[in-house]
Amino acid sequence: MTASILPGETSSALLVNALSDDVQSVFPELERLLPLVSKPVQYVGGELNAVIKPWNDVAVHWALMYPDAYEVGVPNQGVQILYEVLNEREDVLAERTYAVWPDLEKLMREAGVPQFTVDGHRPLGAFDLFGLSFATELGYTNMLTALDLAGIPLHAADRDERHPLVIAGGHAAFNPEPIADFIDAAVLGDGEQAVLLISNVTRDWKAEGRPGGREELLLRLARTGSVYIPSFYDVEYLPDGRIRRVAPNKPGVPWRVSKHTLMDLDEWPYPKAPLVPLAESVHERMSVEIFRGCTRGCRFCQAGMITRPVRERSAETVAKMVDAGLEKTGYEEVGLLSLSSADHSEIGLIAKGLADRYEGTETGLSLPSTRVDAFNIDLANELTRNGRRSGLTFAPEGGSERMRRVINKMVTEEDLIRTVATAYGNGWRQVKLYFMCGLPTETDEDVLQIAEVARRVIETGRKASGRKDIRCTVSIGGFIPKPHTPFQWASQLDHESTDARLRKLRDAIRNDREYGKSIGFRYHDGKPGVVEGLLSRGDRRVGAIIERVWSAGARFDGWSEHFNFEAWMLAAEGALEGHVVDVDWYTLREREYTEVLPWDHLDSGLDKDWLWEDWQDAVEEVAVEDCRWTPCFDCGVCGQMDTEIQVGPTGATLLGMPALPSRGGDLVAETSS
Repeated sequence: MTASILPGETSSALLVNALSDDVQSVFPELERLLPLVSKPVQYVGGELNAVIKPWNDVAVHWALMYPDAYEVGVPNQGVQILYEVLNEREDVLAERTYAVWPDLEKLMREAGVPQFTVDGHRPLGAFDLFGLSFATELGYTNMLTALDLAGIPLHAADRDERHPLVIAGGHAAFNPEPIADFIDAAVLGDGEQAVLLISNVTRDWKAEGRPGGREELLLRLARTGSVYIPSFYDVEYLPDGRIRRVAPNKPGVPWRVSKHTLMDLDEWPYPKAPLVPLAESVHERMSVEIFRGCTRGCRFCQAGMITRPVRERSAETVAKMVDAGLEKTGYEEVGLLSLSSADHSEIGLIAKGLADRYEGTETGLSLPSTRVDAFNIDLANELTRNGRRSGLTFAPEGGSERMRRVINKMVTEEDLIRTVATAYGNGWRQVKLYFMCGLPTETDEDVLQIAEVARRVIETGRKASGRKDIRCTVSIGGFIPKPHTPFQWASQLDHESTDARLRKLRDAIRNDREYGKSIGFRYHDGKPGVVEGLLSRGDRRVGAIIERVWSAGARFDGWSEHFNFEAWMLAAEGALEGHVVDVDWYTLREREYTEVLPWDHLDSGLDKDWLWEDWQDAVEEVAVEDCRWTPCFDCGVCGQMDTEIQVGPTGATLLGMPALPSRGGDLVAETSS
């Protein structure tokens, strides 16, 4: 291929007919470019446990993308799970693609090399289905780059049978309206069963000779009630810019689309053979998800709300997954993952059993996520048995106890002080505290209270340990209201006010002569949060902003060195010219109960009235308990989704295997949230 293309320009030379049997690797053309780019190894594939199938041996072809760089995307648990689930099917193949860095993008455009998969280096445009997993909205411009490099029209309305169906998933898919023009479909919730459903529908449609063309395939998916097709819904607006209604425009298309919920995680023990990257990645470990969902009820946390109910894996299954995964990967660290891993009802059994099993080996165990009030020194000691103690991370989120009641983070300052005293007294030297700025009802005083909390932590640590080399790092993130949370109606703090509050906090820490030098302070400016807020709660009109800023060169917006706030604001000004809405309307405005929200037709299972009542409780500083251990608060999920909370104890034991032979090494403790 020699055609040169520009962003936004679709070259016919790059179109690969999906009906063709002849799909060749583009690696010979790509290989000539690799010596000219940074980290070329990230594009060559061939990872341990990767899968390549003969193209013509299967009926359905998937390309899966985490729309970020290889080093961020390759360890993503969601993509790895779907990759395995699909490739276990004899009639399906799945390959992976990632965002290419700007240096390679430029060379690919000059040489006419299309977006490719890292497994078979097949052109993206040849696949039947292109699935993207969005953990954050800041990956939207990378999606457009991939589409454009593949020769796939940016707008779904311009595609035909030569092009894959573009399907969005992940947490951001719970409001896909800002990218409605660019995607063909969206899937809400757990993907394991959803991708098999989509594969079956696609296989049958192809086997029947593709009756009705692309639209018939989309109709079949829509009529399952589990796949959202944006083009089959019309959005009407009121004169003041708010949405009047969202309505189906095709017969048989449901008014509301529901999320998928996988109810028995033990039946889906994926990934069974995790990928081992060739290049350095952000997580150099094997990860096992020990439970899914959270009912703690933190009002800012979209992940906790949309993944309800809690579904635990049994201790026995966790142990089997750890043992099998280590054997197939050679990793030296295992992360026990969930939204709050120490909340697993059998975490003590799991930690002790795994520590017994791998004591004296080079295998480290980590809990990347726990809470102040779930931290247990006995648990931590099991994870660090005979090993080193790394730093501990806790997330009080709110600086004052008043703010923690507002956000329903039921952690008192005394809980935190008691926990860090125990940690410092048992040999830890460093604690990291994570807080948020810009929360609803927040004042300067609430934020300045963070400095006092950090001061007490250092003071407590010195007393508990009898040492002066105690450290505490304060890390601050900006609050962004998210769909399907009680704060979906809240206003967002403007970036100038966010930065001003954080400067006051920084000065308060620096001016503390006794403890200030022992307190680290990390924060990002408020500008990226404005863009994320715009994309998080935006509607279809925001799509024009995304396309305009992408055309102006926006890429990798989640990376501070690539993010350009001024370009986003200029794009918004141009795209929204003539509209009654602007960026402030989307971000700074508090919504009313009666307003139709862009995602109201997408059902996460949460009752909107319950969310509103919880929002009112937040304003009144009323906290709510965890429904795992209290009577039901009627959030709606279990009743509407026909699901239930699944917690132990199961009574099952671990593998019952003897400890492995000693090879020396460390066990690693890492706790967060």
